[in-house]
Order: sequence, then C-alpha cells, then structure tokens
Amino acid sequence: MLSLINTSNLLNSLVKWIIHLQETLDEVEIRELLIDHVGHRCCWGSRPARTWKIHAVEDCNVYVGTLDTFIEEREIIKETEPFLGGSIDGKDNGPALSIWELDLRSQFPVLFVPHKEVREKIPHSETIEKCSGCAGRLWYLQCDQEPGHYKENQMSQCTSCYGRGLIAHKDGSDTICVKCDGKGKLPCATCGSRGLLKCETCNGSGSLLARSVAIIKWKTLSTRKVNATRGAASVPDEIFHRSQGVQLCNTQAYQCNPAFFADSFFLNMFSSEVIAERAQVPTTARVICERHTISVVPVTRVTMSHRRQSFSFYIVGYNRDVYLKDYYPSRFCWGLCPCLEWLKL
Repeated sequence: MLSLINTSNLLNSLVKWIIHLQETLDEVEIRELLIDHVGHRCCWGSRPARTWKIHAVEDCNVYVGTLDTFIEEREIIKETEPFLGGSIDGKDNGPALSIWELDLRSQFPVLFVPHKEVREKIPHSETIEKCSGCAGRLWYLQCDQEPGHYKENQMSQCTSCYGRGLIAHKDGSDTICVKCDGKGKLPCATCGSRGLLKCETCNGSGSLLARSVAIIKWKTLSTRKVNATRGAASVPDEIFHRSQGVQLCNTQAYQCNPAFFADSFFLNMFSSEVIAERAQVPTTARVICERHTISVVPVTRVTMSHRRQSFSFYIVGYNRDVYLKDYYPSRFCWGLCPCLEWLKL
C-alpha cells in the first residue's frame, strides 16, 4: 500500500509554526536556556552565557525518519528433569503441536513494545529417556575425592581417635569416639565408601522426563535515519531522535512502502531511503506489523563571541533542549567533570 499524502496545507502550517517558534526565541530566552543548561554542570560558570555577545542565530532544521518492524520470534528448546514416576503428557494424549500452532492470543503484547518474552510448554511433547549422565545405571563414575584411593568398602582412619575408637582424657579414662562410633574408621564422606557417586542428572532414578518448550519473543526492530544540514551535522543523531518535533507522516501496515508527498521530492527520497534500510528479520521470526514516520525537528544554532573567542550551542526541538558539544569557555573542573559524573557526585 503506497502512502499518498497531500502535504500542501501541512507543510504551510509547519513553516508558519517553525517561523513563529523561532521568532519567539529572542535573545533573553536564548540566554535563559543556556544559563539553565550551564547551571546543571557542577564546574561551569554562567558568565559567558550572561555577558557574551550573541554573534549569530542560524536555523538548521532536521528531518528524522523511522521504520519500526514489530516481529514475533519462536524457537524450541528441550528441557529435562529427573523422572520420579507418575503420568506424562505424551503422544498417547494426541500429536504434539508445531511451534506456530500454539495459541498465544492471551499473552500477545501491545504493538511495538520494545521486548517481551514468554515460555510455553508444547502439549503432548513429554517423553521418558534413559539418563545421559549414567546411561540408566543410577550410579556413575568412581569417587574422585582422591583419585585411585577410595574403592568400594574402602575406609579411612578416624582423625579424632586416630583409629583407636576411643578418646583418651587427662584423668586416664577413655570414652567411645563419637565421630566414628568406636569403630576407628570412617567411610568416604563423598561416596559413603560405595566407590560410586549417585548420578546428579537423574537423581539416581536412571530416567529423565524430557519435554519441548517454546520460547516466544516479541520485539521491535527499529531503523532510524537523520537528514541534517551542515550547521547541525555535529549534533549526535540520538539527540534528534529523543527531541520533540512535528510528524509529517505516520503510516502503519503489514509492510510499509515509501510515503508520497505531492509537493516534496526531497521527502519522497528521504522516505525511500528509510524504507530501504529496513532491519533484517531473523529466519525464525515473522513480521506482525510495521510503522513508518517522518518528522521535522526545529534546530537553532547559536554562536556567542567575546573578543577573539567564540563557541556554539544548539537549541533542539520545540521542548527547546540545549546541546553543547565540547567547548565552553568557563569551566573550572580541570578535567574532573567526567570523573564526578561517573561517580554520580
């Protein structure tokens, strides 16, 4: 489905709105925005913001395009646990469902959520298998607390009575050793002198209960593209993505096509470029829906100067966020600000 958009009235209204926004952005408000931004930096002084001359104010609006692809991904994993008896949900109760036959309508999330994951047991998929750890022998491996030392019925000397079975006291009397119960020897603490260990995989049952479990993931794959003029090229794209602007189009379909603007070849090309960079969908997933938007974000670049020094900052979006890249002339942190921000001081 091709999006047909008659944008004459929309673009005219947009131009009027941006002109109004930028006309109301006078020197006093520019300084107030910068002073507020500087005030949130622990070692920045406000003097340049208050006293330096506003040398230039440049409008450099930015276009932001997005394509969100909402997908559902399913995969099967095998789970096992010791089988301790009882009934199972196997093929005798009916054929096992395939992974895409599972009905998950009750757990389906809101469209375009960032991520949701659920686990669902596949009905009639349970089977009983011979334990892979002990091959059904219940016990496995020789006790290796001291390799080659402990064998079946091998006992070790009691460390409390030194093999006597009695504990000597200072008054010359003897009492039965509690640790070895008067036997003078102790069984292996690991295997009980059996020489073998109980299989931990099947808990000594010799069998495992195996089942198939479906892992279902819903997530949104996003493609984002920014078209900025040279004046705003130094601003990171994520600043524009989280700024508030005006949407020129917002379409939703199973598969979005490029939008068509009747009087803007540039916007048509920009929309096509966004669609062409559609995120790759995994082979184990299916597309549920797509959403395509194009927005314009008003950006004002302000240059302030004093004698031979100058610096620039940006006022972005109609929420008027301030972005100042690196250089600000009144900083007194001697390079400590990044450390303080890392320490959350």
